Amino acid sequence: MAVDKTATHSSVNAYYGKTLQRTSDLKTNACCTSASPPPHIANAISNVHDDVVLKYYGCGFCVPDEVEGMTILDLGCGAGRDVYIASQLVGPNGRVIGVDMTEEMLAVARATQSYHAEKFGFDNVEFHLGLIENLDDIPALTDGSVDVIISNCVINLCPDKEAVLRSCRRLLKSGGEVYFSDVYSNRRVPRELREDEVLWGECLSGALYWNDFQNLARRCGFKDPRLVEDSPITVDNPAVREKMDALGHSGLEFYSATYRLFQLDCLEPHCEDYGQAVIYRGTIPRFESGWALDDHHYMEKGKVFPVCGNTFNMLKETRFEKHFTFIGDWSTHYGIYDGCGTSMPYKSGVAKGGSGTKGGGGGGCCS
Repeated sequence: MAVDKTATHSSVNAYYGKTLQRTSDLKTNACCTSASPPPHIANAISNVHDDVVLKYYGCGFCVPDEVEGMTILDLGCGAGRDVYIASQLVGPNGRVIGVDMTEEMLAVARATQSYHAEKFGFDNVEFHLGLIENLDDIPALTDGSVDVIISNCVINLCPDKEAVLRSCRRLLKSGGEVYFSDVYSNRRVPRELREDEVLWGECLSGALYWNDFQNLARRCGFKDPRLVEDSPITVDNPAVREKMDALGHSGLEFYSATYRLFQLDCLEPHCEDYGQAVIYRGTIPRFESGWALDDHHYMEKGKVFPVCGNTFNMLKETRFEKHFTFIGDWSTHYGIYDGCGTSMPYKSGVAKGGSGTKGGGGGGCCS
């Protein structure tokens, strides 16, 4: 049964525009960031207006490294917390664009814009009202105009996730990326839960089964989705938990996960071995000793690190190229990269006895 898009949009709009007034109004921790932010993000948050922070509903930290001077698009920006974080990181030569469907949230973002401009010493943000499924309707967003697209626990709220990802690919420059946190499940969410308005607003009913997401990303042109980090989501609200149990869905598990999707036509559907390697130079700010591309590619400074062809290109054909020395070419193919699996990739699920299996990687599995 298809989800009623109009009804879902109206429900989500009302939930975030009127029902929720502050973070504490949430009934689950799906839209809450549990981990402590890294120091540079914590410092940026400390500069954000209290009214904006009060209306933050997200499940991760969504601004990647090395973004100074870049154009960032925040999908589902809400009251603008991540926009104002990104504003500080891109600096006066960068630009941050926020899009949201909820007028009440955007009113808070816009009301504090002059405050943040004075605080930062520059004004490099803009906000647009609209559905992130209909980005074509926003004239300011043109093809190949964005370096990085971020989103924090919002894409799961959209009935038409494919439309969102296809627009992302169109808007990104070659070598750009979608870097976003969202909610995923260990199995497909059943219809009776997908029709629950509160669970939609709490980011659970719209959660994608992890493998459906990876297949969807590939279908939209993001051939090798890379998992950055994940953590389990606990449904602690008694009423919500009892409803799930009563309907026979106690085995349904949810995870907060951050992915990066690179806009690179040269990527292959699987991790192929060409005998290549990279050496990290230790030049990305704040990561002098080592840097992680994703959850299984942590590269120490100065150490030769074998990689698959996709990882090679994710580093060489993007803004990260200047930070690496590249070894090898494409002259010899040695087959599939050892360990490229298809099990649930969330290590947090494996750790607590979930349905994942050790060694799975769901995309970019070389190590």
